[in-house]
Amino acid sequence: MYHSRGVRGHSAVRDTIIVAPPPHGVYNGPVAATRPPRRIGIIGGGQLGLMLVLAGKPLGFEFCVLDRQEDAPAASLADRFVMGDLYDREALAQVTSWADVTTYEIEHTDTAALHALAEAGAVIRPHPSLLALINDKLEQKRALDRAGIPVPEFRVEPAGRFPCVQKLRHGGYDGRGVTVLRDPDDVPLEGASFYEELVDIRKELAVLVARRASGEAAAYPVTEMEFDARANICSRVSIPARLGERVAGRARDIAVAVVEELDAVGIVAVELFWTAADEILVNEIAPRPHNSGHVTIEACETSQFEQHLRAICDLPLGSTALREPAAMVNLLGGPGSSGAPDWAGAVSGLMLPGVHVHWYNKSEVRPFRKMGHVTITAGSVEEAWRQADAVEALTWVKGEQQ
Repeated sequence: MYHSRGVRGHSAVRDTIIVAPPPHGVYNGPVAATRPPRRIGIIGGGQLGLMLVLAGKPLGFEFCVLDRQEDAPAASLADRFVMGDLYDREALAQVTSWADVTTYEIEHTDTAALHALAEAGAVIRPHPSLLALINDKLEQKRALDRAGIPVPEFRVEPAGRFPCVQKLRHGGYDGRGVTVLRDPDDVPLEGASFYEELVDIRKELAVLVARRASGEAAAYPVTEMEFDARANICSRVSIPARLGERVAGRARDIAVAVVEELDAVGIVAVELFWTAADEILVNEIAPRPHNSGHVTIEACETSQFEQHLRAICDLPLGSTALREPAAMVNLLGGPGSSGAPDWAGAVSGLMLPGVHVHWYNKSEVRPFRKMGHVTITAGSVEEAWRQADAVEALTWVKGEQQ
């Protein structure tokens, strides 16, 4: 069962005393004849929800956030907060009934319940049917393959072919649910899985594509990602990616084709491999704001978070043009860390030129948990990477019990 807390006699919600004006400044053309959406429901109250709220407040949006934890990062900034499990149908109904448009910051929720709510008239974007497809990584891969989108070779069984990459069909994220099996003696993951060829990767890339319900789409410059091998988690991102326009153009074209094929609405992160054989292959898709796009807050004319809100509300999209090259380093929980986080290292980064610290205000640190991020802007992407090297020592977050 969900649990809500409130003030001033409101038992179902928590209201703020902030009175926001109607949305303005978001149109690139004539004002629409009907009232644009104003109330946004967010399923999940983590750091992505936090940054959605921060992006939407200047535009006059109001937010209702659902999360199972009372101290979730987005909870304190939401106009309304519902404390409940993301699979609780009553809690989901409460959010969607209040909101003009409901979206997600995490895929792990009850897509069947959301589909029923959408059939009953709730506006949920991206549509729950897309979320259900994305949540089964094997079906996601099959759908892309049927559409002619280039993907790594995959199969349901390893069939004695090693090395290969095992991926759980459900539930994996932030490096979990993926392992490399190099020979038959390696211990596989438990759970329904599929297997991909082990691709010889030159670079891991991502393209953020925004698409409105009316069909307008816009792609951001290609980003480049690096991963910490110990946890298979993204540790660093840069924009633009360090590659030629020929490869970047192919990556953007493939990403836009994916989003249009899936009829997705909102921001969609398309993760890609650029292989040693000069192929661009789609790895995975996230139908929400994504870690690879945090650099857009400082680096681009419109952040991925504002763009997502524009897209799901079917408002004109903002410019995706690059303001300044940038690199982002994730603030991760250090190995063996636990307890309340110590963010002194991140604070010391504020003294460096071009450094922008984003702290997610999570109450507990765990090994490799994303606690925040640091973005470094510079005159060139090469300089941004050099500055990222300088601040990397500050990005491991300790805990009071470490």
